[in-house]
Amino acid sequence: MDRAAQTRASDPRALRTRALSKLERTKRSPVLCGPGSFAPPPLPGSAARRMVWKWLGALVVFPLQMIYLVVKAAVGLVLPAKLRDLSRENVLITGGGRGIGRQLAREFAERGARKIVLWGRTEKCLKETTEEIRQMGTECHYFICDVGNREEVYQTAKAVREKVGDITILVNNAAVVHGKSLMDSDDDALLKSQHINTLGQFWTTKAFLPRMLELQNGHIVCLNSVLALSAIPGAIDYCTSKASAFAFMESLTLGLLDCPGVSATTVLPFHTSTEMFQGMRVRFPNLFPPLKPETVARRTVEAVQLNQALLLLPWTMHALIILKSILPQAALEEIHKFSGTYTCMNTFKGRT
Repeated sequence: MDRAAQTRASDPRALRTRALSKLERTKRSPVLCGPGSFAPPPLPGSAARRMVWKWLGALVVFPLQMIYLVVKAAVGLVLPAKLRDLSRENVLITGGGRGIGRQLAREFAERGARKIVLWGRTEKCLKETTEEIRQMGTECHYFICDVGNREEVYQTAKAVREKVGDITILVNNAAVVHGKSLMDSDDDALLKSQHINTLGQFWTTKAFLPRMLELQNGHIVCLNSVLALSAIPGAIDYCTSKASAFAFMESLTLGLLDCPGVSATTVLPFHTSTEMFQGMRVRFPNLFPPLKPETVARRTVEAVQLNQALLLLPWTMHALIILKSILPQAALEEIHKFSGTYTCMNTFKGRT
């Protein structure tokens, strides 16, 4: 290095100039944070202020939005809302041959559904219900289908589209109950409950939801049970499958928020007087009487027409959710014993 270069390298002003130049280049360049990643340059002061104001605005708007929605729901309980017209809807009901499924078919027919399709495993029951609906003046078809069999669901769904047309309201109602404790349960029976009560809803929804999304018109309904929220001994297969189905519907409902025209409804009824739970006894039947299938069907169809996401039957079941949230486990156990739900399946004689 010559003498002139050495002089420039040691000059304090030159050193300061080079340091400032290097700092400016660092500000303009992305900063390496890790392998293959870069941190963005810091926001200008005005952009940072706008971001802060945006967050503050969201914090103010959010509670106001919550208050508005609560007031809107309260007003809806008092004032009659406009019900959805069913005259152009094709309804498919799984487990539609008897029990709540048969009542649902009647209710949809009475409220003007265009076509009704029934699925089930027992042809005799399906045929009887189909004839009854046809006598009411509504077009009705039935298909023998085990919803626990994935391939059978997809094949039957294809046959329905070819014969009847697009399904716009799917009611997942099919269910079975084994009615025994875990150690007394047969492995195949446990698997059967999960396949029909839970996985069956996966298959039917996957079969019909894509077309609903294309049409921007559809509704998925799940006939669940309050046992999804509060399990009882002696029905471990049923309670487990219903809890899984509840989570499935909760996730599905949120996933459909950005899908115009397609909604979902989950119905959680208390013990219903059908042959499925025949023999089930609670301690105070006059205080907690079983629901009638007609009541469950009527309220379910109304929930569809009102686009209601969640329906608990009766309304007193809302207290169950609150109690489970605040009471200790020991207190909940005493409630089960006092109400008789701890032993209610000991006299179970229902259909499995």
